[in-house]
Amino acid sequence: MRLHADLTRRAVVNSLELNWVESPMAGVHRRMLDRKGDEIARATSIVRYQPESFFSSHTHGGGEEFLVLEGIFSDENGDYGAGTYVRNPVGSSHTPFSREGGTIFVKLQQFHPEDQQHVCLDTKAASWRQGLVEGTRVLPLHQFRGEVVVLVDCAPGVVFPECLYPGGQEILVLEGELNDNFAGHRKGTWIRNPPASCLQQDSPHGCLLYVKTGHLVPES
Repeated sequence: MRLHADLTRRAVVNSLELNWVESPMAGVHRRMLDRKGDEIARATSIVRYQPESFFSSHTHGGGEEFLVLEGIFSDENGDYGAGTYVRNPVGSSHTPFSREGGTIFVKLQQFHPEDQQHVCLDTKAASWRQGLVEGTRVLPLHQFRGEVVVLVDCAPGVVFPECLYPGGQEILVLEGELNDNFAGHRKGTWIRNPPASCLQQDSPHGCLLYVKTGHLVPES
């Protein structure tokens, strides 16, 4: 399966407008944002676990990164409430489930093999930093070589200076609305801007964003 698989092309998807697609496990459904491969794939998805649902034990050959959007997501290592950010490195294994039900934003098979840091961060309890742009706060989540992952909280009226992203940029709008050169993007919208994108972005009414930069190296 190939869905928005070309990393050199811009992709914009309002995840809230997508239908839920059944996974191989009962009670686990997906909204697919990008995918290259079949059941084992380089993939970016919104995944919903119904109460008392689970996924079979599996190993992350290319790593796993997720942010809990709603509810409580769990595995044998613990429970992760809404706002928890987790990175399971290449070669890690787990058996995920949800007792109460939960929804996550998840990226699979996208780690550099040398990026072996495990991360588990409750973003609701973490300390934010003042951003470089007036009216913004930033919460660093992870950094490896050129890849940087953060949450960005924007006050109403924030305007970002025009910026070039040599390694690309990926955004999930968690709350509010973000504007760019092309359109306005509401809550639930996933945006992938390819390497060398030059963008002007602003948020008249404020927003909360998941942002990753520097990771979109074109495949040979």
